[in-house]
Amino acid sequence: MTILVTGAAGFIGYHLAARLMSEGRRVIGVDNLNAYYDPRLKQARLRRLAGYPAFEFIEADLAERTAAEAIFARNRFDVVVHLAAQAGVRHSIENPHVYIDANVTGFLHVLEGCRRQEIERLVYASSSSVYAGNRKTPFAVGDPAETPVSLYAATKRAGELMAHCYSHLFGMATTGLRFFTVYGPWGRPDMAPFKFMRAIERGKPIDLYNYGRMQRDFTYVDDVVEGLVRVIDRPHTGYRLYNVGHGSPVGLLEFVHTIEHALGKRARKRFLPISPGDVISTHAEVEDFFDYTGFYPATPVAWGVERLVAWHRDYTATGRRAMVV
Repeated sequence: MTILVTGAAGFIGYHLAARLMSEGRRVIGVDNLNAYYDPRLKQARLRRLAGYPAFEFIEADLAERTAAEAIFARNRFDVVVHLAAQAGVRHSIENPHVYIDANVTGFLHVLEGCRRQEIERLVYASSSSVYAGNRKTPFAVGDPAETPVSLYAATKRAGELMAHCYSHLFGMATTGLRFFTVYGPWGRPDMAPFKFMRAIERGKPIDLYNYGRMQRDFTYVDDVVEGLVRVIDRPHTGYRLYNVGHGSPVGLLEFVHTIEHALGKRARKRFLPISPGDVISTHAEVEDFFDYTGFYPATPVAWGVERLVAWHRDYTATGRRAMVV
């Protein structure tokens, strides 16, 4: 089986590609290696993936139509897993064009590639951000998702609607997964867990928005990858959406305390008003996902944070070189 993984040098894409190849599957990975965060981390992930004989990497920007068409014209895929995206809620307020290019135009080119190559199955990443504006929790897939409060959320919802259109028009099986605050080793340094770790280690204050009165459904990356693999292995027809989350939100102050415990060091806290585009709480309803895959993301946050901190310390100590996790 040959699987296209877009965003293969990214956080989730790296973990998924490694898992698939460890099970004997061939992976063609695509990434544009942009500088949204330090490309050296992306390159370190790629060096580890290059150790698998079944891995092939293509550096390309999927927002460029010619480049995207060439990928599909030169390769045959059994399944496409589209994880490439421009992430970051706050960044989308300052750099809107990048989000339309990557998350809308880039996804259109992937959909077109699947249509032209008659690929029957597409799995793609959406986000819990699409629920912004909803007051009901836990968030269920059937809840309204028409009131985004950031352009990032709007582009991810647009992707879901585009996938629905292609499923309806061309009989393509599309599975959208709304990820909830994924964290773990090799993660994105722009996300709160990494910002908190770096600041606490350096004795600098951490910013806690909405005066710390926030909750997140933190989901460990290995659970997300397990969910992705199960979706890949369970064919279906038509259009589907699922939440992929732990299902147990954790208060922001409690999460910070967990990091403090793992680091053995107290945080200096700076309490701030809520940031534009942010949501106060996320909480995934995951019963539908369990019914489909037979799997609940269940890694305890304390254990996941310990693994994250251990990786971060080792990675930093080795001068940002790849290491064995």
